[in-house]
Amino acid sequence: MKTCIVTSDFHVPGETFINRHIEHAFGGDTCVLTGRFNGADPFGKPLFVRRAPLSTADKLRAPFAMGWNAAIEGTGRLPFGDNRQRLADWLHAQQVQVILAEFGTQALVVAKLGAALNIPVFTYFRGTDASFALRSKQIVRAYKRMMPRLAGVFSVSQFLLDNLATHGVTHPNAHVVPSGVDIRRFTPGPKTPGSFLAVGRMVEKKAPQVTLRAFASAARGREAHLTFIGDGPLLESCKAMAADLGIAAQVTFTGALPHDQVRAHLTTTETFLQHSVTAKNGNTEGLPTAIQEALACGCITLSTWHAGIPEAVEHGINGLLVDEWDEQGFASGITQLLNMSDRSAMTAAARATAVAKFDNAVLLAKVETVIRDTIA
Repeated sequence: MKTCIVTSDFHVPGETFINRHIEHAFGGDTCVLTGRFNGADPFGKPLFVRRAPLSTADKLRAPFAMGWNAAIEGTGRLPFGDNRQRLADWLHAQQVQVILAEFGTQALVVAKLGAALNIPVFTYFRGTDASFALRSKQIVRAYKRMMPRLAGVFSVSQFLLDNLATHGVTHPNAHVVPSGVDIRRFTPGPKTPGSFLAVGRMVEKKAPQVTLRAFASAARGREAHLTFIGDGPLLESCKAMAADLGIAAQVTFTGALPHDQVRAHLTTTETFLQHSVTAKNGNTEGLPTAIQEALACGCITLSTWHAGIPEAVEHGINGLLVDEWDEQGFASGITQLLNMSDRSAMTAAARATAVAKFDNAVLLAKVETVIRDTIA
């Protein structure tokens, strides 16, 4: 079934969930509609760049068209004029049978056009689009107008669907399907005793400074080492903090790493740390892919009661959970794990969770089944 995958940027190596859809959905019978193209297309798919230069006529139409769409549809990003016709012609030429918009904000761009062309449109809510975006009354209004035009909705967690519902944004054909992980590539290996790992952008909603202070409180001077993988605006301040806390020798900051190197770290790590919090602007996680990958590699996960994380981490079974911003509780969790004489049961439970819930081959098949059944 020829599927058009809609994304804001292409190609982004870290967006493994989107890249898997592009490469494998419906046997790889896909094409890509993107807002921006960075010049790399490792999958060799037919590509339409939505933000290409406007024709002269569209430049003249733009103020009226964008203003009208913003007033009526809640967003000025809908294609119009020559660009809309060019996109419609491309979708027809590609013989697209279904559109899957990654992120709800991308669905806003294509839902009306899909309905006009009689092409079923589905979208996938993943985090920011169903948390921070809802702070905008205009986005909420746009979502409500969009929902009847959609054939179905996917979300990485029930938390996000519930969050949308509290704003009056619902769809009768909604399904929770996590992004998942390749459990055949992400597998447990020999674990390094006392090893801790945190992966992700060094940004507010990951609260790396809380992780760092908690680790210092619990592990300073003990046989324990924490590796941070990721870059971002808080990286340099966290490096300085590690030195101030006297744990510089126990913490390694790698910066961003290729996905294969992240997997190598997860394979040998005992404990995965992610102190996710709700950012001041309302931004939350959905269900972090990094946690799903950590569980697949048999990492005991210490995280927070946040967004969809409790849908993956079972407190006391495959990991531990504390409240957001509970630095003392996070430190106590690290201490508890360091003092545990035998961690094998939690390690095995972590892997079993990933196999049962997050096999991305199974989850992709579920998405395909929902789409086929809906269209049928």
